Amino acid sequence: MSIANTDQRVLGYLGRGLSLELSAVQLYSTQAKLVENWGLTEIAGKLSAEASEELGHAERIIGRMLALGVAPNASQLRPVKLGTDLRALLEHDYVFEEELVSLYSNAASLCARLGDQDNRLFFEALLSEEQAHAKTLKEWLQQLQ
Repeated sequence: MSIANTDQRVLGYLGRGLSLELSAVQLYSTQAKLVENWGLTEIAGKLSAEASEELGHAERIIGRMLALGVAPNASQLRPVKLGTDLRALLEHDYVFEEELVSLYSNAASLCARLGDQDNRLFFEALLSEEQAHAKTLKEWLQQLQ
């Protein structure tokens, strides 16, 4: 598949996905350092692992864009939202992950309507992983109650 065969809306979803994934890397990396300063070393490690996983998503999107003949361009990183305690951080993270879930769900649905099987499968894989992240965050928040 090439850019000539790819719907512009699909390319838009890839661009938004890249921006959000790189924003997630920044978010989780910053939060990892913050909680490390709070003395929560184990949680810092978990947040660092999340940052690495989100970087992997960004790299996959970059690879997909290059394969389609598009130069990757993350348009804008989101500002990092912090909090005064772990619960506040995780609440921000959950909202962020739900945004990624929504984006990839919409992208996969569009690809299904277009009959774009390759990109549908690509977005569904990212969707599944982000749904797992959101579920983990929700469970973590419930444990803190």
